[in-house]
Amino acid sequence: MRIEKTDARADKWEYLKEATGESATSKALDRAADYYLRMRGDTTAVPKGQLAELMSTAQDRGSLTPEEIAEILNTHELPVQCEVTVSVGE
Repeated sequence: MRIEKTDARADKWEYLKEATGESATSKALDRAADYYLRMRGDTTAVPKGQLAELMSTAQDRGSLTPEEIAEILNTHELPVQCEVTVSVGE
């Protein structure tokens, strides 16, 4: 497969390499595609996406904590963690 390299695509691929921490464009594209599939779902590869899981869990529970959201959205491609700090009088 060949993909025409336009200026806009070249910029986007560079941003994607920066965001993913990958040095090779192909690896950055793979990582982004894997993340998209995992989030979206509704495909043969990933029948139920994590965004659908997030929405259904929120609907079932009525609300979610930041920690619960991070747990659902956490993936190998884009780790998500939540750290809550509470301070009073500082």
